[in-house]
Amino acid sequence: MATFEIRDGQLALKFSPLEKLGGLRSGATVGLEDIQAVEKVDDPWDILDGLRFGTGIPWVIVLGTMLRQGGNDVVAVYRRDPAVVVTLRPGAPYQRLIATVPQPEQVVATLQSALENECRKT
Repeated sequence: MATFEIRDGQLALKFSPLEKLGGLRSGATVGLEDIQAVEKVDDPWDILDGLRFGTGIPWVIVLGTMLRQGGNDVVAVYRRDPAVVVTLRPGAPYQRLIATVPQPEQVVATLQSALENECRKT
């Protein structure tokens, strides 16, 4: 399962070895300064749209990149489980990072805390 990791002012969405194969990518890395918002969504399928580059079976799995006008999303979504959505600022390399993770509320709280700390530094 994909994981979010914060290190050296960067947020990385890291794919597992099987996700790398199915998603045709290793994940994505962005600067913390590129993050606009972090939230949990109960059903990520409601917000997924665009042309998928990677693996997808509706309501079962979607891995890879969702190509969309206005910005691409990097996704690792399973079933209809809650997911973490990281929305990025205009000009960032992606529009959103979306991943189903264990304990999404805790991940959101951790990411929001890291963002607050980053804001204090600047």
